[in-house]
Amino acid sequence: MHSTQQNLQVLFEDNHIIIVNKRSGDITQGDKTGDKPLSDVVKAYIKEKYNKPGNVYLGVVHRLDRPTSGIIIFAKTSKALERLNKMLRDKNINKTYWAVVKDTPKKEKDTLINYLKKNPKNNKSSVYQKEISGSKRAVLHYQVIQKLDNYTLLEVDLETGRHHQIRAQLSAIGLPIKGDLKYGFNRSNKDGSIHLHARKIAFIHPVSKENILVTAPTPNDVIWNACKE
Repeated sequence: MHSTQQNLQVLFEDNHIIIVNKRSGDITQGDKTGDKPLSDVVKAYIKEKYNKPGNVYLGVVHRLDRPTSGIIIFAKTSKALERLNKMLRDKNINKTYWAVVKDTPKKEKDTLINYLKKNPKNNKSSVYQKEISGSKRAVLHYQVIQKLDNYTLLEVDLETGRHHQIRAQLSAIGLPIKGDLKYGFNRSNKDGSIHLHARKIAFIHPVSKENILVTAPTPNDVIWNACKE
């Protein structure tokens, strides 16, 4: 039974929410691949930890792309789920990402404002400078936090949460994320991951009203290990 606990890195947990560090390759919730989703792993962990009979309630608040790692919040009660969903809509949950990109950006820090349109056929978003039919406004802020030998580590703050937003917007300014073949990086990472990590999350707890700030350790690989706060 211990396998559940070993695979799951819990960053914060109370009666209402559980925040975990998703590994690259894990899917957040069930999809057509039929692979076991992270939501099931978390449910099994709760069931085992608290010896719960019957079904465990778990609400999926948001998702991360499969090749991306980092912070995911799940709700353990329907009240928390409802409030967290509203907080996401009202932009009251601040998410900070780390991205390792090719080359160095022209500007140390910048705000990117584009319009993204998702193509469901190839599960990819295209970036436009002006609004077109079916597109959604996408805003992110980035800053360089470290220069590595062949790459640059960026910290990215999202103002909007669009499909593949960071991947598409950074690629559009010539900064594809390491390993991200879909958005123009020249080779994949061996494990199929991309170097995009949901690093920090800050919000006011939906029930207790405490300030919550959680930071997720980066995956253990040579490039991430060279990145320092």
